[in-house]
Amino acid sequence: MPEGHTLHRLAGLHGDLFGGTEVQVHSPQGRFATSASLLDGSLFQRAEAHGKHLFHFYGPDRVVHVHLGLYGTFTESELPLAEPRGQVRMRVVGRTHWTDLRGPTACELLTGEEVAALRGRLGPDPLRPDAEPERAWQRISRSRTSIAALLMDQKVLAGVGNVYRAEVLFRHGVPPYTPGRSLGREQWESIWADLVALMAAGVRVGRIDTVRPEHLPEVTGRAPRQDRHGGEVYVYRRAGMPCLVCATPVAGADLSARKLYWCPTCQAE
Repeated sequence: MPEGHTLHRLAGLHGDLFGGTEVQVHSPQGRFATSASLLDGSLFQRAEAHGKHLFHFYGPDRVVHVHLGLYGTFTESELPLAEPRGQVRMRVVGRTHWTDLRGPTACELLTGEEVAALRGRLGPDPLRPDAEPERAWQRISRSRTSIAALLMDQKVLAGVGNVYRAEVLFRHGVPPYTPGRSLGREQWESIWADLVALMAAGVRVGRIDTVRPEHLPEVTGRAPRQDRHGGEVYVYRRAGMPCLVCATPVAGADLSARKLYWCPTCQAE
């Protein structure tokens, strides 16, 4: 599932391509046809993201909400238009470019009140300037749940997925099964600041890189990572492989139906 930096990157791209212009909106697949007809020819005001949710604003009570889920994708192309390929839920056509949305978990037209209610159920997003990390800390500091599970709970923290979860805990030497209430305030503030920086870098470059300069392949002489996700990481999807820092085999386990990765030495209790 795309992590928060992907949605913020899409919001920036769609804002650049369509913001402040009248657009055509269609649903070649038909499942978004009624809402698309209401938006067709409207002014695309702006795009925003909150966590793993993307919003296209056409007016105070006309907001398209998209959640990509596991399979959703946007593809952008320059004009002229091409025939739809596959099951295109929504097509937005601007003056120079168009984008097709396929396979999302959600693509729906909401009112401003409904958007506010949805966002109210989400935790603070490290990529939003209006984020309030104190809200997340208040929940974490009172919880017996593991910090690894809490970081993935979108009601606690919005936008962090499996990669950022595993990597930020490694970077701060935090055992993943540490109860939230056992985490120190200073540790939390360092984790939050690191998430802000790492995820902002992800928006800029379009991939997740978490390895510090001194551990990069060109410095250590190791082979670069070969993975469809791209980017250099410490522990994510590296179970059984040597830790890049101490050479201990990286551990893996299932937690809340997701894979968890950590170094038993660098993140010892």
